[in-house]
Amino acid sequence: MKKVFVSLCMASALMGLSSCASTKNAATLSSISGEWNIIEVNGTAVVPAPGQEFPYIGFDTKTGKVFGNSGCNRMMGSFDVNAKPGTIELGALASTRMACPDMTVENNVLSALNKVKKYKKLGKENIALCGASNRPIVVLQKKESVSKVSDLEGKWIISEAAGEAIPDGMEKQPFIEFNMAEKRLHGNAGCNLINGAFQVDDENPSAISFPQVISTMMACPDMEVEGRVLKALNSVQSFGKLAGGGIGLYDADNNLVMVLVKN
Repeated sequence: MKKVFVSLCMASALMGLSSCASTKNAATLSSISGEWNIIEVNGTAVVPAPGQEFPYIGFDTKTGKVFGNSGCNRMMGSFDVNAKPGTIELGALASTRMACPDMTVENNVLSALNKVKKYKKLGKENIALCGASNRPIVVLQKKESVSKVSDLEGKWIISEAAGEAIPDGMEKQPFIEFNMAEKRLHGNAGCNLINGAFQVDDENPSAISFPQVISTMMACPDMEVEGRVLKALNSVQSFGKLAGGGIGLYDADNNLVMVLVKN
């Protein structure tokens, strides 16, 4: 957190000397690729409420997909990858519909992102998103990639699958346990045991998939949760650490399809 706020002060100073109308520090589309912490909105530092995630936004500059978390809910959308360099419109981003105790940060983030028209580099680490008036309304700081496949070792509770929370108090709580040495997994999908192998990519440290997962064949009164868990597992293509803790598993379009929390 210390690094975030030190950079925030630097970004604020730069904003006073720069606007998206300037040709200095012109930004290409590739400069916004990846994930970014949202550290300032409308000139005010972002401070999440206790227990809530730090908001971030990700840009896939190959597919034009937008993804992230606005402080409470996940957000997703798209942008035109063929637009003029330095210009971007996010429009009305879609989001999940969870309610958090404090929605102030989320409402401010979504309102500001809806007005974005342009982007510009602020020094080496930050990006300014500007509105129609060329005034920076959002400051982004590059989100450090700290995910590595060894982070998955051990047992994880599945707390969310296919966009829905797993109910508390299930007789068989869904979980996954990774054995990194053997590249195998074991767990429970909510009714049946699951076992199998997983695949990683040495050239892409965040890539993972589960092409060989099998399960036992018991029938339970309610198979809805298990269906969501298995469907989510089948779609996984990558993983990453979540800002609020835990691990997120993502599909090919960078949609968050499963959330794991350490047992």
